[in-house]
Amino acid sequence: MIGYYLQLALRTLRRNVILTSLIIAAVGVGIGAYMTVLTMFIAMSGDPIPDKSAVLFVPQIDAWGPATRPPGTAGSVRLPEQFTYRDATGFMRAHAARRQTAMYAVQLDVTPPVGASYSQPGRAAYRDFFDMFEAPFAAGAAWKVKDETDLADVVVLGATLAARLFPHASAVGQTVSLDGRLYRVTGVLKPWNPMPHFYDVSGNPFTLGEQLFIPFTTAIGHEMQSAGGQGCASVPPPGWSGKLAGECIWLQFWAELPDAAAVRNYRQFLVNYSDEQRRLGRFHWPPLVQLSNVKEWLALEHVVPNEVRVNSLLAFGFLAVCLVNAVGLMLARFAARAGEFAIRRALGASRPDIFLQCLTETAVVGALGGILGLLLTALGLAANRASLGTLADYAGRLTHFDPAIMALTVALAVGATLCSGLYPTWRATRVQPAWQLKAQ
Repeated sequence: MIGYYLQLALRTLRRNVILTSLIIAAVGVGIGAYMTVLTMFIAMSGDPIPDKSAVLFVPQIDAWGPATRPPGTAGSVRLPEQFTYRDATGFMRAHAARRQTAMYAVQLDVTPPVGASYSQPGRAAYRDFFDMFEAPFAAGAAWKVKDETDLADVVVLGATLAARLFPHASAVGQTVSLDGRLYRVTGVLKPWNPMPHFYDVSGNPFTLGEQLFIPFTTAIGHEMQSAGGQGCASVPPPGWSGKLAGECIWLQFWAELPDAAAVRNYRQFLVNYSDEQRRLGRFHWPPLVQLSNVKEWLALEHVVPNEVRVNSLLAFGFLAVCLVNAVGLMLARFAARAGEFAIRRALGASRPDIFLQCLTETAVVGALGGILGLLLTALGLAANRASLGTLADYAGRLTHFDPAIMALTVALAVGATLCSGLYPTWRATRVQPAWQLKAQ
């Protein structure tokens, strides 16, 4: 029976190509616009490290006090997102977590074996960084704990930089000139660029990842300035030693806490640490701490721009308008066929038969609208990809059109069209055969 209705629907749709095309266009344009924005939203709001997002935590302490706290929302208290050098290194010495790392962004000049120097973003961190954030190694490994203690000049390279510097040989064991100083390569990562860069949202979390990693202690020993955000509650003392001793926040800190007990213990450690700083006379306010996992942290920092959320709502509104137009066109289409439905009823067709026939036609229109929506979504994502210019990796991650999105597009088109076609279909079943035949 369904096969018969499909054949009947295809024959019926060909009778009035213009009206059918208008309905398909209304559905396709609405679906295409909505899915283009939705694909971007899903990419930006996804879990960047699903295997460990529940066990990686950002601690926060009230290092500045009530008078200088950043403003929160709806009366909430907002604590500093970053750490002073004094607090970050204090946490590292305490080692209250299974794994932990203090870190900050750096910008170094790379001098290749052949050619001119160029600037490259990097990150100074502890060796736990690679295990905590599942950074995969293609060759070699992270530096040793002794390298951190000795302030050794060692580096881990990203896949892109390693291929650029050593296109015909393994980079492991080679030396690289960074800011005029030679660093020994201990490992090379596979292509790795979590999106967003949840571990440091002080800058743009949707950008190309770092291509070199050096020990935190080495960076501090060489007085490498931070290439990320910085905030100061008061003017710091002059010089590098003044920056380390001052109350400026410029370091990120993450801890890996495998279970609920570890989370409770670490939160108590934060309270105890803050209370100790108050006893030492550094803090003059009661302890106030916060501990957020990856998802909570991204929500707290509003990593997904409000503009993207607004665009999603606008695109959904546009889809609703397109579906309302499709409803009007389907009403006109079924009204014009009232005589046909009256004849079918007179020949013995029941109202459920008429309803199923019209619903099948609506589903076919929805499927065709979904195919058009797929094409328009692909064009929209291609336009967004082109607008991102040279950020090819960033563009690819944010505009990836995977099979799940394709299936969702067609399903959404068919489902939305069926829902919007329920009223016109119901109206078609209300046709009175006697009145229609008499009128004709």
